[in-house]
Amino acid sequence: MIEAIIGFIVISTIAFKLYQKMTHTSFVSEVRIPNKVVIVTGANTGIGYETARELSKRGARVILACRDLQRAQNAATKIQSETGNDVIVKRLDLASFKSIRSFVEDIKASESAVNILINNAGTGVLDNSLTEDNLPIEAQANHFGPFLLTMLLLPLMKDLPETSRIINVSSVMHKFGNVDNLDKQADSFLGGRRVYSNTKLANVLFTKKLAEVVKNNNVTVNCLHPGAVSTDIFRNQPRIMKFLLKCLFLTPVEGAQTTIYLALAEHLDNVSGKYFSNCAEETPSKRALDREAADKLWDLSLKICFGEAGKQRVL
Repeated sequence: MIEAIIGFIVISTIAFKLYQKMTHTSFVSEVRIPNKVVIVTGANTGIGYETARELSKRGARVILACRDLQRAQNAATKIQSETGNDVIVKRLDLASFKSIRSFVEDIKASESAVNILINNAGTGVLDNSLTEDNLPIEAQANHFGPFLLTMLLLPLMKDLPETSRIINVSSVMHKFGNVDNLDKQADSFLGGRRVYSNTKLANVLFTKKLAEVVKNNNVTVNCLHPGAVSTDIFRNQPRIMKFLLKCLFLTPVEGAQTTIYLALAEHLDNVSGKYFSNCAEETPSKRALDREAADKLWDLSLKICFGEAGKQRVL
């Protein structure tokens, strides 16, 4: 009996892995983006690292925006040794509004424009604690932090001669999300486990709303599901779970392909407010298409990030 169960698990694992490999699409293009300024959050490992590495290979001036400066510097050194291009490291903690504002001031002092912003960083922490800004840590790191970062960087991105791109890394898990009370602590263990899905739905709703807001500013905004990828977001999982995920899931190189596609594909210059997976546009969940929910989340996010006057904020 035990042998049969083990055999079933092994065969199922192999079948799932083969399915992943057979249905996965890689982005193939010779496009180069010399001297374009690209910010990638969470770029010291995983999908973010592979995205930064690929864009650096294509000539971009890549800024690694990371919480852990030592790991980010190690990543930058590796990328520089491979590409020969300049890679910048700056500290950014998306669970701290103070850190975000400091980062943006630093960027404004050193850059006249930002061409591509990739909101890649995310967390799946099993932690229901509050940040220094009195927000659930996962909600702030995955949504409110990237929201504030994006809004503060927009003056450097809009109305440039060439289209600027904002790319939000979401997840298929958005289909199980609900953004009601996103700013409140979950009141149960089960509710806490759902926070990740809620934040990923927020990523899609934010994408669609922001795309409407900047439609006349030569900025596109799109989001994506990278696939089931073995990354550091699972670092807090039990060891056996991390081993299984590594066996089953895509590699970070494979998981970065849709992000790279959205950053580089020339035919996407006028495509905005869309959800992608496997280098192709897909229809997100019904909740992700709810305009009322998008408007409410937009207002809430402005209020949390900019205070009571946030709703009257003009880009």
